[in-house]
Amino acid sequence: MLALKKVLANNLTIYRREMRLMGNKFEISVVGNDPVWAGERINSAIAEINRVEKLLSTFSEDSEVNTINRNAGKKPVKVSAEIYKLIDRSLQISELTYGAFDITYYSADKTDDHNDTAVATYTTVNYKDVVLDATATTVFLKEKGMRIGFGANSRGYAADRAKYILQLEGVSNGVINAGGDLLTWGLQPDMEPWTVATADPRQQAQPFADMDITNMAVATSVNVEKYATITDKKLSTGKAKNGFTVSEIKSVSIISPTAEFADAMATPVMTIGVNAGIYLINQLNQIGCVIIDDHSRVYPSKGITIA
Repeated sequence: MLALKKVLANNLTIYRREMRLMGNKFEISVVGNDPVWAGERINSAIAEINRVEKLLSTFSEDSEVNTINRNAGKKPVKVSAEIYKLIDRSLQISELTYGAFDITYYSADKTDDHNDTAVATYTTVNYKDVVLDATATTVFLKEKGMRIGFGANSRGYAADRAKYILQLEGVSNGVINAGGDLLTWGLQPDMEPWTVATADPRQQAQPFADMDITNMAVATSVNVEKYATITDKKLSTGKAKNGFTVSEIKSVSIISPTAEFADAMATPVMTIGVNAGIYLINQLNQIGCVIIDDHSRVYPSKGITIA
């Protein structure tokens, strides 16, 4: 059921609907003056998010992602332009973050009699072992047992796609809240820009709640564990018996024109620490971040003012 949040003299209203999609709570908000029209537009956005979930699924045997994974170490797989471009962008983010963001991982094939060989390659499996052929639109995973998955950026990509569909259908102003990650465009009914707090009232306590995020995306990663275990070259978060503090970062919020990029960058910036994270973001155009440490100190990147 649609929820009405704000009605103004110009008869524009924010129509909101909350639902569970891709294992997360999504809330889609559109600005308009017709509840039937708004409901139909939101239905279109939901359909697109469900399409993206199916496209990127590793549970469906016939999905392109699973086909790529099944042929790891065997042969290149021809894929759709959409999947190809998403993988290509993911590899570029891996390069940008020096591998802190990586869609690759290792998964032993229990039916393989040579698992020892596959295990030996575990520490070397990374984004550099993904081979793309732009002419043939093929993807090849060089190592047997290697896999790709989009858990770190699928939610943001789905939000971007839903926004695209909504704009195609005439929604000039709106917000997509994908599990706390925000994507906004246009203006509020009162013609004011969207802020973090107006896009998601539950974030009013944030020190950057009044920040203008119109036509931008904000993705936040929270450091739920303060310890890590190191396994050769792989870093995995978790509270280890003999763990040590990875960083004093409590949360990282990335501001970007696309939710996909913001979603992908939030956790890597957290893993590399405050100084390196701010330095990295400051090198990028149209990208910002706000880092909060364990003492609630706020570190904004250049161009961001916190009251």
